Amino acid sequence: MCTVCGCGTPVIAEQPHDHDDGPHHHSGGAIAFGSGPGALHAAGMRQQRTIAIERDILSKNDAFAAANRVRLREAGVFALNLVSSPGSGKTSLLVRAIADLKHLWPIAVIEGDQQTSRDADRIRATGAPAVQVNTGKGCHLDAHMVGHAMDHLPLGPGGVLFIENVGNLVCPAAFDLGEAHKVVVLSVTEGEDKPLKYRDMFAAADLMLLNKSDLLAYLEFDVGACIEAALRVNPGIRILTVSARTGEGLPDFYAWIEQGVSAAANVAALRS
Repeated sequence: MCTVCGCGTPVIAEQPHDHDDGPHHHSGGAIAFGSGPGALHAAGMRQQRTIAIERDILSKNDAFAAANRVRLREAGVFALNLVSSPGSGKTSLLVRAIADLKHLWPIAVIEGDQQTSRDADRIRATGAPAVQVNTGKGCHLDAHMVGHAMDHLPLGPGGVLFIENVGNLVCPAAFDLGEAHKVVVLSVTEGEDKPLKYRDMFAAADLMLLNKSDLLAYLEFDVGACIEAALRVNPGIRILTVSARTGEGLPDFYAWIEQGVSAAANVAALRS
């Protein structure tokens, strides 16, 4: 199993590791398999070997991501990597955003899911071009997949590329796709402690969209506690409370996108 993300990529296990590489017990009854220098556990594999494999996987991904970033920069395209757990409302947000913004800029979408093309079909119904990437047992998109998907999309100057990652708050945090920003979507139906439980994802994101705000009247969700948790993990993260259904908060999200589109277009113009 892949030591970076557990996505099913086979690796060869070493001889059983020393006890020091095993789980650590903490007060309160927690058993921490994420302790040690590798910050994760693979049965039969030493932490040092885990680190070496992780570095190799990520270095190859980062090379593809760098190529994607150059390509997007030269095209003047503003790319966003949308990440979340399943059911947060990423696709509904995208459908609403595309409907509201498609008259302003060229928009294209890469959809990541383990199976089916349902989300890409929803995006295409808005009139925006979309490529579905099915990852099979894989739990995230990587930069190589995104580069291939970009080959099948129009990437016009001054445009926006939305990359909707596989629903998962773990693995996508480690994989740069060449995007300008990671945008983490957290719905109020999940839990205000998600940023503390999935720290790497919220630390990697530049923007958090607290989605489904129209349901707050029916839930016991502490918005202040959620925001405090996100800022504790990432003091620089920007947070917007939004609803794809009512449109609450979306003008601020669109203004943020507009700034990115303008910056990307200016960089491309200076290079030409």
